[in-house]
Amino acid sequence: MIDPATAIALATTAFSGIKKAVSAGKEISELGKDLSNFGKAVSDLDYLGAKAKDPPLWKKVSPNFDTSAVEIWAAQERARAMRQELCDYVSTYYGPSAWKQIVAIEAEQRKMQKEAVYRRQEKIDNLINWCVGIAIVLFGFVLFGAIIYFIGKARGTW
Repeated sequence: MIDPATAIALATTAFSGIKKAVSAGKEISELGKDLSNFGKAVSDLDYLGAKAKDPPLWKKVSPNFDTSAVEIWAAQERARAMRQELCDYVSTYYGPSAWKQIVAIEAEQRKMQKEAVYRRQEKIDNLINWCVGIAIVLFGFVLFGAIIYFIGKARGTW
């Protein structure tokens, strides 16, 4: 999983490449790599935004949790602006049907990212949540046992 700054940098690079290629008169089919990278970056930003709305427990207690939510929001806004500009640009040079092809590529990219990357991240987050929960419960048992022991020691029953 990547951070918002890396995702927006990837989207910006892909966006610039697409604009240069369109200006040079290349066919839309020759933009596959850049379109794929742009789709991945937008998909990552959308996923990060969804995770920021409902983060795992261990991230809620992180000191820079609010900062990352603001960064994600800012990156999403920049990506939306780039996507709208890209839509206008591609529709102007190639027509609306080309933009529909790009939207289809983005949808496929989101599906692939969800299957490959996001499910793995969900499993990792769940594992960390379980480990933190088990550690808290074990700490509670140890603390309870220590309290009982010291109370017994103070009363002279141990």
